[in-house]
Amino acid sequence: MTEKQVTYGFGVNPSLSTNHFYVVIPAIQEGPVQIYERFKWTDANEQIIEKSDILRLEISKYKWNKISSELSSEFNTRLKKDKIKAGKFKIGGNPVERLFGKEMMVLLWGIEDSDPSVIPTAVRNWKGLMPEERWWLYTMTNASTGHIKDKKGWHSIKICTL
Repeated sequence: MTEKQVTYGFGVNPSLSTNHFYVVIPAIQEGPVQIYERFKWTDANEQIIEKSDILRLEISKYKWNKISSELSSEFNTRLKKDKIKAGKFKIGGNPVERLFGKEMMVLLWGIEDSDPSVIPTAVRNWKGLMPEERWWLYTMTNASTGHIKDKKGWHSIKICTL
């Protein structure tokens, strides 16, 4: 009999890898949604942002709300296929499995400075990419820039892709 794996948020299994993304959604409408890349896991009920965590992006809650259901749908379809518990974005901290996090970052980087009217097109184009293509875009962007508010190099090219 196989033991059922415990996962958190969108497929984070700390027994397999502690590297994950962490989406912090504020309770207030004006506060930005923050996305961190994290390399360690603490107690499931007590995830604390530490100095070693990398703030990858801040985006308006308005834009986040325009894409969060698409992200949930995409990730949950694949989690269910692998018989892993589905996730849900909620106020507060939301763990996201590292490969899903890379895919999420590609879409977020693509819309962070765009007019909200182009978000549906960006989502459609993002959905047209295979996960492996999204991982590649993330890797290339992150390798050359990848810092918050960094608008040069691959970051700009990726935006044109979406």
